[in-house]
Amino acid sequence: QVQLVESGGGLVQAGGSLRLSCAASGRTFSTYVMAWFRQAPGKERENVADILWSGATSYADSVKGRFTISQNNAKNTVYLQMNSLKPEDTAVYYCAYKNYVWSTYDYWGQGTQVTVSS
Repeated sequence: QVQLVESGGGLVQAGGSLRLSCAASGRTFSTYVMAWFRQAPGKERENVADILWSGATSYADSVKGRFTISQNNAKNTVYLQMNSLKPEDTAVYYCAYKNYVWSTYDYWGQGTQVTVSS
């Protein structure tokens, strides 16, 4: 089992920044993918950003150039730096984790609310 604990959400004005953290513990994998998803009320869940154990990253078009995903391997922690936030970024943000060869994310954090006011 892998446990994920998120932190860092909150309320920010448009144009501001927030940094989310996700700490993984338990039986972690040597080859893994960690991701940030978000879900706004009435909308489908969106995969915002991914990072592999190798450091390779990918982003949704909606956040490219504004969000940066990074990791601290020593701390088993992944970060999502969110800059130039927009009201449409308002959502509950979830951290997810899987073995690289798996097709689905089996481990999820509890979610953290991000609210961007206009």
